[in-house]
Amino acid sequence: MALAHGFVIGREQCFQQIDTLIKSHSLSGSESLCKLLRYLAEHSLDHPGVALKEYQIATEVLGRSGGFDPQSDSTVRVQAGRLRVKLAEYYAHEGQEDPILVELPKGSYSLTFHVRSPGGQLPSGLTLEKESSAGGGRGSNRGWPVAVGVLAVLLVASLLTSVVLWSGRSRGQAGAKEPVPAVYRTFWSRFLSAQQPPWVIFSNANFVGRPQTNMRYFNASTDTREAILDHYTGVGEVLAIHELDRVFGLLNRQLRVKRGALFSLDDVRNNDLIFIGSPAENLTLLEIPGTQEFIFQRVNSGPRKGDVQVVNVHPVAGESPAFLASPSSQLVSEDYAIIGLKPGLDSAHSMLILAGTTTMGTQAAAEYVCREDSLTELLQRLGVSKSGEVKPFEALLRVKVTHGVPVITDLIAVRKHGS
Repeated sequence: MALAHGFVIGREQCFQQIDTLIKSHSLSGSESLCKLLRYLAEHSLDHPGVALKEYQIATEVLGRSGGFDPQSDSTVRVQAGRLRVKLAEYYAHEGQEDPILVELPKGSYSLTFHVRSPGGQLPSGLTLEKESSAGGGRGSNRGWPVAVGVLAVLLVASLLTSVVLWSGRSRGQAGAKEPVPAVYRTFWSRFLSAQQPPWVIFSNANFVGRPQTNMRYFNASTDTREAILDHYTGVGEVLAIHELDRVFGLLNRQLRVKRGALFSLDDVRNNDLIFIGSPAENLTLLEIPGTQEFIFQRVNSGPRKGDVQVVNVHPVAGESPAFLASPSSQLVSEDYAIIGLKPGLDSAHSMLILAGTTTMGTQAAAEYVCREDSLTELLQRLGVSKSGEVKPFEALLRVKVTHGVPVITDLIAVRKHGS
């Protein structure tokens, strides 16, 4: 049995809700997430208070071998993040009237079960976001993963002018006791000192067509701008925001999130900014000075014409002049990503670019700057001590992708700028 808001929820009721979730439109198309959800439910109800290890989930649910290493393979964390998105999506739409609410709290692999409070409101445990319109004054309690559908690897993203991520509900509890690695404070110091939280600007490319049948990228030469759909983003972008929010939660700071289509030059002048997605998807990057050493460029000829590659503007000995991701049809592939820290148009502010040639590379770039071991490696390459200052730089990552999940990320080149 589970106790929630003064009510006892029977074990059978909990599993009935799990069955409802598995049969829902939100989850029915993902066998792996359904399998993970049922496994977590069985463990949470049969062994309350017993923490699950990533190794257990990887080997018993996700089919990984006994040599699975959670330090180098993020599969479990990625799948758990996707499940959280799907649960929030379900309860924001299909499950608005469900009496029992299921949550997978951040930093945990144990499900919690809640009785919906009077009036149909979600309990605080499922309020992952507060949203505000441009005019302010009216809020919403939908979760930040406001993705309402999946199209290939695309998720529907926020339709509102801006979104503020509120993780304070948990930060004042478990997060307050969790030690903050020193490298987090060193790397993110530029984004912690300002009065206003930084804006996270995520990509939302222009599409045309219908989500129910077929969608494709907007073609300015053949399509009318009235037909543009500009509220979709990639799985990697969604999970990147999730990782950033986790780290800023540890640092007791908030994030503000805005889709690229609503970005303005005033945002550049007056705020610290974190861009998620390459200029091919995050078109707002085309409007401001971007990276200079590693730049995104489309292949202009050959069988991969039109694909995005990373051009190495000043290759040193042994470096390739360009880096192109493996075709997406391959089961195991490579992607490339850029991390770029730049001064803002106003010298009092900073900009961070986290971008891959695909959505998986973008996810890997965000994860790289959100983990202690990889941040330690980056700071060492930059020659920055734990108490030092991180100056503008550009870094290039090679990402191994398996089953659509970035599993290994290598830092292959770094360029430090003079200011």
